[in-house]
Amino acid sequence: MIRVTILGNNSALPAYDRHPTAQIIELREQLLLMDCGEGTQIQLQRYNIRRRRINYIFISHLHGDHYFGLIGLLTSMGLLGRTAPLCIYGPPALKDIIDLHLAVAGTTLPYVLHFEGLEEGVVRDLVDTPHFKVSCFPVIHRIPCHGFVFTLKGSGRKLLPEKCKELEIPAAYYNQLKQGEDYLRRDGRLIKNEEVTTEGNPDKRYAYAADTLYTESILPFIRNADALYHESTYLDDNRERAFDRFHSTAAQAAELAGKAAVKRLLLGHFSSKYQDLSPFYTEASAIFPDVEITTEGTTYEI
Repeated sequence: MIRVTILGNNSALPAYDRHPTAQIIELREQLLLMDCGEGTQIQLQRYNIRRRRINYIFISHLHGDHYFGLIGLLTSMGLLGRTAPLCIYGPPALKDIIDLHLAVAGTTLPYVLHFEGLEEGVVRDLVDTPHFKVSCFPVIHRIPCHGFVFTLKGSGRKLLPEKCKELEIPAAYYNQLKQGEDYLRRDGRLIKNEEVTTEGNPDKRYAYAADTLYTESILPFIRNADALYHESTYLDDNRERAFDRFHSTAAQAAELAGKAAVKRLLLGHFSSKYQDLSPFYTEASAIFPDVEITTEGTTYEI
């Protein structure tokens, strides 16, 4: 299961005890930080999330509400004695920003910081481990910006060991069976995979669409995701304003979720002009059935 904890779900300004964008994604006990708005480390403390367990940080773009909390978090990790390497993926200029902060403060981090820049428009896998994968795709915003897909890899097909022994399949071939392959015995008999395996746990996919105007260009990347977090800065009566500012409305997020056939839609990145968020649910749920208005401190299980 993928676990997503919302640390911040507001847009540019903190308002109504909502904070700029940040969320923790847990994949097989590995913690990943998606964006790092102002106050992120305070939110980590508030919700009892250990900073030292974070080994990957992804920054979607260089608007401050998505990264102004980063340098504070990095230096705090150092003050708390972190020695494990930390990987950051974000716009190339972010490396210069980090280096400048550290240089003017005369700070040397006690851990290795691996930074990888994401060039504008790039689509590729960023992290690929035996248990999970993270990929990025471009969205359309006022400055270069990326969305991300977090995939928890399934277990492959489930082996039926007694059936394998009965059909004289050597244990050395079990991994291939889990990957869906058939087995050809020496006597020429073909053992079909479904004779010796059952369905295993499928992949789980969580898509994160950062600041973006409504665009169907992201459909190939988010299609059939188990959950989609999509920005919904405005309500639809402000659709023109959303377009001018390269943002989306709740209705547009719902329209996109339907076209992508995702299973679940999580809305966030709300404008500080709204105190009451219930109209976002009303607007989106009229278009897409499985909608949730994210709340800070809530963990969503996918």
